[in-house]
Amino acid sequence: MPDNKLIEILARNDLRITPQRIAVLEVILNLEFHPSAEDIVNYIKLSFPHVPIGTVYKILDAFEKKGIINRVKTDSDTVRYDAVKEKHHHLYAHDSDRIEDYFDDDLNKLLTTYFKKKKIPNFEIKEFKLQIMGKFTNKQAWETK
Repeated sequence: MPDNKLIEILARNDLRITPQRIAVLEVILNLEFHPSAEDIVNYIKLSFPHVPIGTVYKILDAFEKKGIINRVKTDSDTVRYDAVKEKHHHLYAHDSDRIEDYFDDDLNKLLTTYFKKKKIPNFEIKEFKLQIMGKFTNKQAWETK
């Protein structure tokens, strides 16, 4: 039986409720490492071994158009997906291709204040999201996630 939260998200976004859409959404919401389309397909295949890869890509595109998920790009040009709606940034370790969510209200206030004072000519800022690149130094801490 699918989670009512998943059905509610699909219904609220005027998307037809199908087992494949529920499965894709469940994977994205439950995998904390910002899965790629390939990661999602691999997990979906456990429950739906015959689902076409193209179907998963179409579902991801529909979710992105509805604002359910966002794309996150990496240095390797792999597109990853993020369903976290709260204001956050990303810590990106290029050596492992790992992405972690980073929540920091002080940083958000600093950036908001900065861009209010320093306007960018001919550009209206709607949102900002930093991708902070570096290297995780405590490998065990993130391997257990």
